[in-house]
Amino acid sequence: MELKVTRFEVDEGIATLTLQRPERLNSWTGRMHTEYRHLLARVEEDPAIRAVVITGAGRGFCAGADTSALESHVERGGYDPGTPPDLARPGYGVRPEFDADFAFQFGMKKPVIAAINGPAAGVGFVIACYADLRFAVPGVKLTTAHGKLNLPAEYGLSWLLPRLIGLTRANDLLLSSRTFMTEEAMEMGLLNGLLPPEDLLSHTYEYTRNLITSVSPGSLAASKRQIYTDQHRDVGSSVAEANALIAKMMKEPDYREAVAAWLGKRPPNWQGS
Repeated sequence: MELKVTRFEVDEGIATLTLQRPERLNSWTGRMHTEYRHLLARVEEDPAIRAVVITGAGRGFCAGADTSALESHVERGGYDPGTPPDLARPGYGVRPEFDADFAFQFGMKKPVIAAINGPAAGVGFVIACYADLRFAVPGVKLTTAHGKLNLPAEYGLSWLLPRLIGLTRANDLLLSSRTFMTEEAMEMGLLNGLLPPEDLLSHTYEYTRNLITSVSPGSLAASKRQIYTDQHRDVGSSVAEANALIAKMMKEPDYREAVAAWLGKRPPNWQGS
């Protein structure tokens, strides 16, 4: 696929997916949605890619839906996502609950990490929330935005946000659609780190590099799947699956490599599943 509104680069096992409409603060369009899913499918399919960092070009992360798209919905008399019927389906088929826009990231095997370099509103805020980890710069505006457009909470955010920051705080953000800053988001526990602008990407890459070198691909995939599956089931089922996974994964080459590296006091050389 020709990339018109995104950029994609891979270095040392880390992919960077950049939303690329800087003149519009990377506002979201059907084309961007299509490319976004296409690129995450590439991440899942390429064994050389261990994780993906999502960020924005220029001054913004993603300012939400493009205003021209909002106007076109009025002209058309209803919602038109502007996407083709054959959208890529990364992470689909794991659980029925995950087979939906952005929720599909819960079904992906590889970590998705957001580097929030500028304002994130509406669907831009959704993208950040569906990432597994979030790092941001100070002084950046965030908002759910939907209430001021006579819209409902978007893309399952009413399910996700209470699980990230608790019901009381989530209700505040979802019911008011107020603008808040990344400093407050850090206090809420929504962010994993707050960095100076010049350090955001370098810190995010360092964290991601440490993650993929110290933890095996199989363990990352299994842990991520457990985390999001456990949001939908009871604790007994979680324990039972964990025990089954231990029995299975102890037979894999990367378990033997982990023990050998531990005993040899050397970095592991992961083979992957």
